[in-house]
Amino acid sequence: MINFMFPYWFAFVLPIFGSIFGRRLDSQSGNFFWVVWGLIYTLFVGLRYRVGADWSAYNDHLIRVSTESLWDVVTGGDPGYYILNWLVVRLGGEIYLVNFVCAAIVMWGVVSFSRKQPLPWLSLLISVPYLIIVVSMGYTRQSVALGLLLVGLSALSERSIPKFTLWVLVAAAFHKSAVLMLPMAALSSTEKKGWSMFWVAVIAAGAGYFFLSDHVSRLWSTYVVSDYESEGGLIRVLMNAVPAVVFLIFRRKFAVSAQEAKLWTWMSIFAISCLPLVLIASAATDRVALYLIPLQLYVFSRLHRVADQKLGKALIVVLVIGYYALVQFVWLNFASHSDAWLPYQTVWAAD
Repeated sequence: MINFMFPYWFAFVLPIFGSIFGRRLDSQSGNFFWVVWGLIYTLFVGLRYRVGADWSAYNDHLIRVSTESLWDVVTGGDPGYYILNWLVVRLGGEIYLVNFVCAAIVMWGVVSFSRKQPLPWLSLLISVPYLIIVVSMGYTRQSVALGLLLVGLSALSERSIPKFTLWVLVAAAFHKSAVLMLPMAALSSTEKKGWSMFWVAVIAAGAGYFFLSDHVSRLWSTYVVSDYESEGGLIRVLMNAVPAVVFLIFRRKFAVSAQEAKLWTWMSIFAISCLPLVLIASAATDRVALYLIPLQLYVFSRLHRVADQKLGKALIVVLVIGYYALVQFVWLNFASHSDAWLPYQTVWAAD
């Protein structure tokens, strides 16, 4: 069993090596170093073989799309993902190429977002146990949407609301639920608030109609009316709620800009709001809460700022690493569906 889990633990400790060697590099070399690290994770996620609970389902999607016209694919829901499948089939590729492209998008988002944090390698490490291992390997479409959201949040940190809106719309093409993040553009605005709220509301309404209008009743019956329970949903929501509370308590210590403070305050409020909602509709809340995972990366990669002494800062970093090591250990050993991730296999070493 230990051998089966080794690749996952290697992926976990890899950012620690990055933090040791990367700090000694100049800007240009550092950029190349991050590209290499991103490529390693892209290969790790993208070239997996029969890893993830929905592996067979996604392979079936590829087979189904191979018999459809481009128009059917575009109008069938989540067009971004299915157009990618359609193109891969036309190029003679298999599910591995689809997964590789999706993994590359996810890692683009993770790396872009992490590099804007005060401890970028810690942010990358935080993303490994759940965002990279579980979400990227188990929820391919939504993982791409989450990766593009991270790109959008990076743009929003530079006060570019239009870019954030654009990337969320692209994310919604891979998983329609991403449109729910569009209001963050208006809520985080600190200038021309009325105008920002107006045009974001117009775009959100249009995007909601385009992506959700034909699917609302099905989604409602599947995730709410059916009382479908998402195992571990409460734990995953709590994983967002904890950094949300931490941010609201210590946000002055994090030395963020006014727009960043507003953005992450709203993200924190939404994360805490998910606590009662997950008890009512666990599956729906659990899926939406995936878009709040960036809160973990943002808060815990700057949590050391609450300490005044170097020893205290170092201790906090070690505790954060220990916490996420525990998260990964518990998930790999005790999660109800973790057997779908074990053993880890690549397309080159498949049984």
